[in-house]
Amino acid sequence: MVGAIARGFDHRRRRRALSARERTRCSWARLQNPLYVAYHDEEWGVPVHDDRHLFEMLILEGAQAGLSWETILNKRAAYRLAFDDFDPQRVARYGARKVRSLLDDAGIVRNRLKIAASIVNAQAFLAMQKQCGSFDAYIWSFVEEGKPRQNAWKTLRQVPPRTLESDEMARELRRKGFKFVGSTICYAFMQAVGMVNDHTVDCYRHAEVRRLARARPRARS
Repeated sequence: MVGAIARGFDHRRRRRALSARERTRCSWARLQNPLYVAYHDEEWGVPVHDDRHLFEMLILEGAQAGLSWETILNKRAAYRLAFDDFDPQRVARYGARKVRSLLDDAGIVRNRLKIAASIVNAQAFLAMQKQCGSFDAYIWSFVEEGKPRQNAWKTLRQVPPRTLESDEMARELRRKGFKFVGSTICYAFMQAVGMVNDHTVDCYRHAEVRRLARARPRARS
């Protein structure tokens, strides 16, 4: 009896795994890297209202400049360790010794300008928290009524690299002292934290993310 139950569980587990493999995804996510697929399936496009997560994505999107997102995902665990789990209070206080340590860390992108930008961005991030009550309240003001834009792209080629909203965000973030926040980086950030739903309509996550966008936002921090 126990063996039959165990076989039943195993069969359902294999069936779920097969179902996951057979799902239609955005063309950019059809890679063999499980981190990349999991990021697409679980994170990309999901509305984020947690300040620390927003800070993490802001730093990682800046680190990606000139590189692939797959490279950054492969280094994400090392980034979390190196950058104190993306605590902006701690990152804002990094000094010369910590910078040298980061430049010696093979687990992250060892680019002096990007590392320096992460510290400046942490300081600017804290200033925006103080001014607006949360970074979440500030950054979501760049989309209409603070709600995710629901796009309906049929192919990846239709997805723009930047928009008027990302242009404005980049301009305002630079004015506030942020670095590595060009419009293309800002639009990638908007996609990542669910300010826009850019899953193509044939992707199984398009409808799911659309439903999530209607859910009540999580508490801001």
